Amino acid sequence: MSDKEKALVRRHFQAWQLSQFMQGEQGALICAAKIVTQVPDADSKFYAATQTIDEARHVEAYKRLLSKYGIAYPMTKPLKDLIEQTLRDTRWDMTYLGMQVVIEGLALAAFGQIRDHAQNPLAAQVNAYVMQDESRHVAFGRLALRDYYPQLTQKERDEREEFLLEASYLMRDRFDAVELWQNLGLPIEECATAMYESGFMEKFRNSLFTRIVPIVKDIGLWGPYIRNGYTEMGVMEYANSDVQALQDSDETIAKEHDARRAYVDSVIQRAGQLEPAE
Repeated sequence: MSDKEKALVRRHFQAWQLSQFMQGEQGALICAAKIVTQVPDADSKFYAATQTIDEARHVEAYKRLLSKYGIAYPMTKPLKDLIEQTLRDTRWDMTYLGMQVVIEGLALAAFGQIRDHAQNPLAAQVNAYVMQDESRHVAFGRLALRDYYPQLTQKERDEREEFLLEASYLMRDRFDAVELWQNLGLPIEECATAMYESGFMEKFRNSLFTRIVPIVKDIGLWGPYIRNGYTEMGVMEYANSDVQALQDSDETIAKEHDARRAYVDSVIQRAGQLEPAE
């Protein structure tokens, strides 16, 4: 491929990735609103209400960032399947488990890749601020489930472990970007295979579990089924990660970005100058 063609693929890949982030946040918005009506205690309802506000802000942030590319992609089937499954279940803890632990736990790791490596300062800052919120959401879900799961029977915990492992595979295998290759007129199977088997993507897929594995262990869903599943996936090395330290780091990095808001303010000012006068 020529340099121009490679640049086009990169641009479309970034738009595809941001599209998934935006739509994942839309799913989180709906799930948070559902939690408000489901959870049994008032404090949890109040927190879920504040999270709903956060998620609405995230959707808007990614929508505006995505508009800079002039391209948008549909939600991938694995993400759509998991969100639909999470929304259909009437048990409040399954909504927490699907959204707060799996989708947002994995999203934190994906956001972190952009926050820490993006060459565009605006993209890095947007993800840093979103991670600051999401880290709190995951922490609250972790605390709520850690108190609740010891009350369940072993059969009920086994059912949740099965859901977790299925959801983990769905999220791990959703980065083949079929929609991207199809839109660009490139050989879909060849591109998806090359992407899936690349050393970078293998490392990226595994790094997605830096958050979810220690959280699953912390909330008490740590039976033989889930341990064997994560061993086969090659992500058990994250079981002893310090979740609180990761959360503290998210907070610190967001504050560091906030101290450099001059760049964000300049972008906002330029955008205002470009808007047509009423």
